[in-house]
Amino acid sequence: MIALVTGGTRGIGFGVARALAKSGYDVVITGRRPAAEVAPALQQLRDCGAKVEYIPADVSNGSDRQRLLQTVESRFHRLNVLVNNAGIAPRIRADVLEASEESFDEVIATNLKGPYFLTQGAARWMIRQKQVDPSFRGCIINIGSTSATVASVSRGEYCLSKAGVAMATRLWAVRLADFGIGVYEIRPGMIATDMTALVKSKYDALIEGGLLLEKRWGTPDDIGKAAAMLARGEVPYASGAVLILDGGLTLPRL
Repeated sequence: MIALVTGGTRGIGFGVARALAKSGYDVVITGRRPAAEVAPALQQLRDCGAKVEYIPADVSNGSDRQRLLQTVESRFHRLNVLVNNAGIAPRIRADVLEASEESFDEVIATNLKGPYFLTQGAARWMIRQKQVDPSFRGCIINIGSTSATVASVSRGEYCLSKAGVAMATRLWAVRLADFGIGVYEIRPGMIATDMTALVKSKYDALIEGGLLLEKRWGTPDDIGKAAAMLARGEVPYASGAVLILDGGLTLPRL
């Protein structure tokens, strides 16, 4: 069983890759950093007993997406799980009245356009695999964000990208249902990663003040466990489902 995790060298992506490796999947991970920089992460995954391949790729680039899938096919000859995790925050947090088109284009290309068209390519391949082998089991997991529904006016482009991911999940779930390919969204809240490190002190105080029902940051391992459960087929009758892992952040309360 082969899983492809974009942005899998750190943060949520690494948590997902590690959980899949522990579940018996061989793992292909992508990122934009040189292979030498991610060697320690790759070794940690290999220590879980998995075969691990790192393919440098930028999901916002169409040629990279095509090369990525071609490389996985030539080396592993199959793909069972795609996890669309790679994503970026705006380089500068700017009010929606001031945000630039350049930032909008960059964030949307990486967070929405990239996974949408990578899913298209992977889905076509999964369908071919299903036609050859009716027992083939595939699934696609999108890593979304509570920013899909919670408005942050200092990073509007990020919110819009994740709202788009939520709809993309629904679209692909409907389109791929006839082929038995499940499509899911995991929607994390506040997860302790490099991306959130800059706002840690702010949210530490908010958490202590009762922002969450569970008074702690989420971890990449929390997300990884959920992704592995979906990949293993342990959540039946649920294609198109959204798993909200946010410690109660978005639960309406009085």
